[in-house]
Amino acid sequence: MAMMRLRREDPRVVGSFKIHRRLGAGGMGVVYLGSDRRGQRVALKVIRPDLAEDQEFRSRFAREVSAARRIRGGCTARLVAADLEADRPWFATQYVPGPSLHDKVAEEGPLTAAEIAAVGAALSEGLVAVHEAGVVHRDLKPSNILLSPKGPRIIDFGIAWATGASTLTHVGTAVGSPGFLAPEQVRGAAVTPATDVFALGATLAYASTSDSPFGHGSSEVMLYRVVHEEAQLKGVPDALAPLVRACLAKDPEERPSTLQLSLRLKEIAAREAQGLSSARPPAPRVSEAERPTGRLTEHHPDPRTQRRTQGAPPPPRNGTPSRSGARPVPSRGNSTRSGSGGRPVGPRSGAGRPGPRTTGAGRRPANPRLLRQRLFVFVVVTLLVALGIAAAQGCQGPERGLGGEQRQQEPVQPEFTTPDGMMAERYESTLEMRPQG
Repeated sequence: MAMMRLRREDPRVVGSFKIHRRLGAGGMGVVYLGSDRRGQRVALKVIRPDLAEDQEFRSRFAREVSAARRIRGGCTARLVAADLEADRPWFATQYVPGPSLHDKVAEEGPLTAAEIAAVGAALSEGLVAVHEAGVVHRDLKPSNILLSPKGPRIIDFGIAWATGASTLTHVGTAVGSPGFLAPEQVRGAAVTPATDVFALGATLAYASTSDSPFGHGSSEVMLYRVVHEEAQLKGVPDALAPLVRACLAKDPEERPSTLQLSLRLKEIAAREAQGLSSARPPAPRVSEAERPTGRLTEHHPDPRTQRRTQGAPPPPRNGTPSRSGARPVPSRGNSTRSGSGGRPVGPRSGAGRPGPRTTGAGRRPANPRLLRQRLFVFVVVTLLVALGIAAAQGCQGPERGLGGEQRQQEPVQPEFTTPDGMMAERYESTLEMRPQG
């Protein structure tokens, strides 16, 4: 709420409150920013001197202040103190920080459908508490709604009246703001909770279009439009237009109750908020390569680039060993993709166990050390096999004599029987096998 410096005619102390700034002025009086001895800030409204002299106004004002003390709800500014017997009656309510709905729309433009529904639901709930206390606000409009960090708050119950009271002052003029007054207020009929529902509908239309649903003009023109012409709701979101039109019905009986309005606006606010979240662009999906898997990703540094950076000679290509004897570093990928310039790109994440990098011919590069090891094993095995064969042949070789010369085996003679029954051949063989001398 905008603050202004005090003028010469403004009081510096009202009751036990010290006056600091002007907050605004209306048909009933001037609103000041004050504080008590404990430093609690209040919005203090002092009644105009001409109204203070009217005894009928004083008595009505006293009844409404008494009714306002009974209002309990988080959507209203709590009544702190009042003095109805002072030369200029005044009352103080809790100070609510934050801009008014009128100032916010004037500076930032119309609200979204979700914001309007949320504000309307909170205000409807606040009006339920007001009406349960037997009070009708009678002057609900964008400038009397403050958007605090804790939610919207209804202020300025200075002209609130009890349910069923007349809306005319002693001079026969309607009290309220043209464009937000209900038709029964203009006609001077009794006010009911439906009167505040009409004002709330006009307030929601203003939040949607930055203008009154009955346009602009003099007070007489505006009051005539309220009674005889339909409200202009061009620019009101489609989700809210039917409900706002029902609130602006000429007949109070055709308007929804504050409880019905609160429930309906909560449903619209939830649906609109869900629509806004679904209309937002989806968050970029994390690719498989960027998702953490606990393994090396495809974005590892190029070994050739890393070696050049560290001052080491580049590894040989196609598996040819370098002069320094450094082994080629195989890639951890099992597939390559040709990019610009034919440089291989790392493997896809999650492709399984990485395989060795192949050469351009599709074969595995030779490893000199491994070849030498295999050749050595082959030679050793071959020698062992040859020695084994030689040993086996030595064990089964031809018989040799005492002189080392090979003795030819004589053919076996046929057996014959001597007169004494001995076999001659076996006998001669035995004699030949005896050692000589």
